[in-house]
Amino acid sequence: MRPHPSPRHALIAVLAATVLATGATAAVAAPAGSARVQQGTLRPLVDLSAQRVLVADEVAAAKWGTDSPIDDPAREREVLEAVARQAEELGADPVATSRIFRDQIEASKVVQRGLYGRWDADPSQAPTERPDLGRVRLEINRINGELVRAIADSAAVRESPSCVGHLTAGAAAVVHGRRLDPLHTVALGRSLPSVCERGAP
Repeated sequence: MRPHPSPRHALIAVLAATVLATGATAAVAAPAGSARVQQGTLRPLVDLSAQRVLVADEVAAAKWGTDSPIDDPAREREVLEAVARQAEELGADPVATSRIFRDQIEASKVVQRGLYGRWDADPSQAPTERPDLGRVRLEINRINGELVRAIADSAAVRESPSCVGHLTAGAAAVVHGRRLDPLHTVALGRSLPSVCERGAP
């Protein structure tokens, strides 16, 4: 007997399908700039995750054709240590924050690998200019800081029984509002499963 899909895999599947039905969710979308004032939702957290997923395009372009690998354990450790410290400074849970950021990192790799595959298959789509990776990482650090705060601010919602419902609604709105394509929708789904998880990382 096959086990039931985990909430993690179910959420990724739902979000991947959302891009095909964004018309049905248009009514729940709100301007991205107003996300921070929405209390009792997870949309601010989801929108920042989407921003991080979109910046992965620039990371891929910066690394393309260089010796910089997609997997960068040293950079990943640096990010996880930084966000854990920021969470502690805010009085938030550094364990939950690190768990969520591990998914954020994996989501960025989904985008990078997807773009590499696209560019390998059709070199005419490959970037012709290389962004400065240091500058791109400064932007990622800015998003990371806002995301740590969004994780801290959403603790009550994340620990509630309705967390998955809030998360799915927020993701549907963000996919529609930011017009995410299938690759970035799947990556957004990969960034979010730990949001509603509790317990050890």
